[in-house]
Amino acid sequence: MTTVDPPAFDAALDAVRDVAGWMTDGQARRLWERARVVPPGGRIVEIGSYQGRSAIVLARAAAADVEVVAIDPHAGNDRGPQELEGSEDDGERDHQAFLANLARAGVRDRVRHVRLPSREARDAVTGPIDLLYIDGAHRYRPARADIRDWGAQVADGGTILIHDSFCSVGVTAAIAAELLGSRHVQYLGRVGSLAEYRRHRADRRGRWRSTGRQLAELPYFGWSLLIKVLLVVHLRPLTRLLGNRRGEWPY
Repeated sequence: MTTVDPPAFDAALDAVRDVAGWMTDGQARRLWERARVVPPGGRIVEIGSYQGRSAIVLARAAAADVEVVAIDPHAGNDRGPQELEGSEDDGERDHQAFLANLARAGVRDRVRHVRLPSREARDAVTGPIDLLYIDGAHRYRPARADIRDWGAQVADGGTILIHDSFCSVGVTAAIAAELLGSRHVQYLGRVGSLAEYRRHRADRRGRWRSTGRQLAELPYFGWSLLIKVLLVVHLRPLTRLLGNRRGEWPY
């Protein structure tokens, strides 16, 4: 099944080229592919939108009658790497940039924004979710709550994409707690730190296969942590020697 329309996808990448965020082109392609196959009348939910980079890709990929919901309080906190704390002014600037970026990309009317923390937004989304993209707070407790509570709303056969998997300590610990040995959610692989899961009940063999695939990501997790430490202590050239070619925060 072909899920990428190259001209349309390239146009989506052009639309987000100057939008701030931490989504690579490869990760954008994965979001595009999964949004394209959401069935008519289906629903996409994004947890954590920042300034709209991923929301634009999802909205441009989805069919016209697919609902796209972006949940982000734009409160100034949990804005990105090493930006756990912020001000209301930071959040309001993010909010205005988010709206402007969506409008510029032609998808302002395609995205329903819920300006609430994800833990308070459950009543805003009723019914099953076909594609869930989690890129909210990366601390352990909120990340685990997002995976557990929003993941439970994903329809059988639906997709869960989690950013900063096997990269962020909090997100990885949350995955270990909720998904490592899950009978209902199976690990399929990753693009960088974007991990893909499918919701369906697996037999014992499928469960162990999923667990093994996740444990096999531990070397990548260790590499990511080492790169982050070296960047914090200002040893960027050394990170390039370790394969971080662009010398930037891994994501």
